[in-house]
Amino acid sequence: MEVKTSLLDNMIGVGDMVLLEPLSEDSFIENLRNRFDHNEIYTYIGSVVISMNPYRSLPIFTPDKVEEYRNRNFYELSPHIYALADEAYRSLRDQDKDQCILITGESGAGKTEASKLVMSYVAAVCGKGQEVNKVKEQLLQSNPVLEAFGNAKTVRNDNSSRFGKYMDIEFDFKGDPLGGVISNYLLEKSRVVKQPRGERNFHVFYQLLSGASDDTLKKLKLDRDFSKYNYLSLDSAAVNGLDDAANFRTVRNAMQIVGFMEDEVQSVLELVAAVLKLGNIEFKPESRCNGSDESRIKDKNDLKEMCELLGIEQSVLERAFSYRTVEAKLEKVSTTLNVSQAYYARDALAKNLYSRLFSWLVTRINESIKAQTKARHKVMGVLDIYGFEIFEENSFEQFIINYCNEKLQQIFIELTLREEQEEYIREGIEWTNIEYFNNAIICDLIENHQNGILAMLDEECLRPGTVTDETFLDKLNTICAEHQHFESRLSKNSKFITDHSLPHNCFRIQHYAGKVLYRAEGFVDKNNDLLYRDLSQAMYKANHSLIKQLFPEGNPAKVNLKRPLTAGFQFKASVGTLMRNLQTKNPNYIRCIKPNDKKASHIFTDSLVCHQVRYLGLMENVRVRRAGYAFRQAYEPCLERYKMLCKQTWPHWRGPAREGVEVLMADLQVPTEEFSYGRSKIFIRNPRTLFSLEERRRQCLQDLATLIQKIYRGWKCRCHFLLLKKSQIVVSAWYRRYAQQKKYQKIKSATTVVQSYTRGWQARKLLRELKYQKRCKEAVTTIAAFWHGTQARMELRRLKQEVRNIHAVTVIWAYWQGTKARRELRRLKEEARRKHAVAVIWAYWQGLKVRREYRKFFRANAGKKIYDFTIQRIIQKYLLGMKRTIPSMSPVDKSWPARPYRFLDGVHTELRRIFHHWRCKKYRSQFTEETKAVYEEKLEASEIFKDKKALYPSSVSQPFKGDYLEISKNPKYQKLNSAVDEKVLLADVVNKINRANGKGTARIFLLTKNSVVLADQKTGQVKASVPLPDLTSVSVSTQSDGFFALKLKEGSASAIKGDFLLSSEHLIEIITKLHRTGATAADSEQLNIDISDEFLVQFKHDKVCVKFIQGAPKNGNSVSCKRKNNRLLEVSVPTSA
Repeated sequence: MEVKTSLLDNMIGVGDMVLLEPLSEDSFIENLRNRFDHNEIYTYIGSVVISMNPYRSLPIFTPDKVEEYRNRNFYELSPHIYALADEAYRSLRDQDKDQCILITGESGAGKTEASKLVMSYVAAVCGKGQEVNKVKEQLLQSNPVLEAFGNAKTVRNDNSSRFGKYMDIEFDFKGDPLGGVISNYLLEKSRVVKQPRGERNFHVFYQLLSGASDDTLKKLKLDRDFSKYNYLSLDSAAVNGLDDAANFRTVRNAMQIVGFMEDEVQSVLELVAAVLKLGNIEFKPESRCNGSDESRIKDKNDLKEMCELLGIEQSVLERAFSYRTVEAKLEKVSTTLNVSQAYYARDALAKNLYSRLFSWLVTRINESIKAQTKARHKVMGVLDIYGFEIFEENSFEQFIINYCNEKLQQIFIELTLREEQEEYIREGIEWTNIEYFNNAIICDLIENHQNGILAMLDEECLRPGTVTDETFLDKLNTICAEHQHFESRLSKNSKFITDHSLPHNCFRIQHYAGKVLYRAEGFVDKNNDLLYRDLSQAMYKANHSLIKQLFPEGNPAKVNLKRPLTAGFQFKASVGTLMRNLQTKNPNYIRCIKPNDKKASHIFTDSLVCHQVRYLGLMENVRVRRAGYAFRQAYEPCLERYKMLCKQTWPHWRGPAREGVEVLMADLQVPTEEFSYGRSKIFIRNPRTLFSLEERRRQCLQDLATLIQKIYRGWKCRCHFLLLKKSQIVVSAWYRRYAQQKKYQKIKSATTVVQSYTRGWQARKLLRELKYQKRCKEAVTTIAAFWHGTQARMELRRLKQEVRNIHAVTVIWAYWQGTKARRELRRLKEEARRKHAVAVIWAYWQGLKVRREYRKFFRANAGKKIYDFTIQRIIQKYLLGMKRTIPSMSPVDKSWPARPYRFLDGVHTELRRIFHHWRCKKYRSQFTEETKAVYEEKLEASEIFKDKKALYPSSVSQPFKGDYLEISKNPKYQKLNSAVDEKVLLADVVNKINRANGKGTARIFLLTKNSVVLADQKTGQVKASVPLPDLTSVSVSTQSDGFFALKLKEGSASAIKGDFLLSSEHLIEIITKLHRTGATAADSEQLNIDISDEFLVQFKHDKVCVKFIQGAPKNGNSVSCKRKNNRLLEVSVPTSA
């Protein structure tokens, strides 16, 4: 069972200052000290969390703590920042209320760490998933990047935020983070060029020099020695507890996670290095002829390296440091800068360069972490902004920072009182007006549009004439002299006669946190924040990828003569936007307090804490909460907590919770003036009443604990007795069962033995009987077997004798039959010989008679008939032989059977011709239209080049492919394919010969039905398109090269640039297709093919002779083309072996 610990349980001091009794400043401080000493760094004032900086790690931020505070009521557990974060997150997720968490306090109080804890808690309790985890990781990793570029070591804090940050985290309807937007306010860019004693520049400079690799530093032209850079303070370069090298690696990793590309990171580091180099530029005076001084750079090495980093011409930047151009309408005036003005320009450039780089970083991070969906988002804002600052010397930066804190205090007072009033009205409780100090008068003193300090400062900056800090202070003394919160030497509120701490060039403002003395020196310059236009234009000329984005006003095409907005005006506008944004959200407050100035743990300085409690208005906040009712709680948890104090409500109340609380309070006889009933809560006026209820509850819990112990012990003994009784019954039952089983086993065993003996005797008796019967049967069988054997042998002997007798008869009969057959055979043979002799004699006689009868006919026509018959038989034999020896059906097969007789010469030759034609016709009937076209092209190529061009024999075996580039399928040539409307007959890569040097340039050669197109091989852009009617002839050599010249018709539009001299590996195919396409075109003449080793080519206005010679093989037996003079190009063709 889970045990819940309330805010009121096991308290060290008082967890909620509203319940502090008695309430005074001393008791308030003592309660904070008591809790701080016991590592309780969080305390409530109602819903406001007070956070003490422990300056050490505490085991209260573990994942177990996150789970402990997850989905818990705000007052259910001891005070913790997780409770406030959980309350804000659940209100946003479940009630659809936009939230903002305002973290305030002075520098070093732990505001930045508090914002990290809030963000890490929200990231831990929201949803999971790959995309959600990526968004959470990017939101969390944006902190190290911004801290490196926006935080610095000060005398009060080793990691002080020198800029204000407000992050809006956007959630979907489920409460999962979608992204975020970061807004930054007033980076303290003056720290780039100058740091107070004991403080450092921004972290990134030290991290870069300490953690970057040697190669990186070499590329950035940097050295690890801090002392070599004027912008880096040396007395505080090393800080205990800060590992700059490790932090640099963390920042690089965070930038990668957030989404920075590698070239973007390199560009950022180059700008950081450029700022360091800029600080090393020093100037010297140089007298001019008119007597004025002009600044010159002492050592130009740092300037050179900086210009190399940023891609700027050194002379351009050097001039910008020496001259200033002032433009007024159409006039330009150039003036020289003295040394002090040059140093001012250098520092102004450094400050602007770093400030704009920081703004670009924030914008770049926002692009990575912004929500991708356009649906409505729930928003939780986290404000981490610099705290109230009071230094020995306070300038314009402290004035702006304290103005921002005044506005935050104002909105805190307004929202706190409004929330208190709205709760009383919502619950139906009578509202009592509360007196409090309203700092609106101080805000009006600073931001009034007419007489405010910022308005007067802007007016003074824009006023023509001599403007100095003294004239600004005089104006303040004139207008603000009677204001009760303004003091100066000349104001009516100052007691300068006795107060010698107020110098002449200072003024003092009574802030809500106390009086702050401001030195007017530098107010005008810092508010102007001017960067000479010459420097902006010099920066815009840089080749660096980021510089043009950072200095858009340097674009000469967009010169703006309008004066830029002042720093004070911009900050006032951004603060106004921030205040309006905060007022649209439900506020949650974290008030951070610094326990000591030594940044050490276990030290609690009463005076310092008291000062912070005063200017944070914490006592007023407690009084506001206590002015009405000190404690309030919903009826259900109140009844659940105190129900044991009344018999009617204990242990369960069956009715509504409010009625139960009314019964409870009536039974406890609490005075009615000490509490009131709201619609959903009970309100207790005095903390003593609450503590009285707690004391009664504690006593009742002790009584209940005693009663529970008594009942538990009785229940435990009764359970033990029942267990023993049950065990005895079980043991007895098991024993009786065991005894009966043993008795049964004995009886069963004896019965089995008797049965076995009886069955054995019976079996043996039966066995003897069976054996006797078996022996009798075996004797009878043996006797019968012997008898049957004797009978069988006697029968066998008889049968064998009969067989021998039969065989003898058979043999004798066979011999007799053989003798008879042989005698008959001799007789038949003799008779056959006699008959044959008679037949032969008869045949001879008949032949003699025939010959005598036909002798007269035979002598007249016998020769011709014998000749015809012989010829007929020879031809018949010849044709049948041809049928067997006929060659294959291949048209290229030249074999043919030998001629058997000379008189068949003509027939043999004619048959060979007829067979070849028939064979070719059969072969041609198998062709498709495409194959016919290819063979027709081959035939035409033979007619053009055979015995004329040495390259022709090697091309015969190569098929004409046509589209060698697959231009319709290859996506690389999609643009070129769309540019050519007609069907492409041939696509190949050729070399276009340059007449200037004889070298070739790769071009895509396209042939269509109506034109020849040459295009760039890489881009696919069409370089030339020649209609076929404009082609008059094509010239080629007789040798084995691939050169050919396309000669154009004089006066045609295509002949403006002259003829084309090209080279291709598929020369035969290109010329053949050109010849065929030109012959089939309706509007073009027959294309002439000129085959010669020397021909003229028209290049623009000159004619050049192209001469082909045979030379020794060079460059891998390749053809080379060289320019001999303006009129001759010589092509050397290797001699073929």
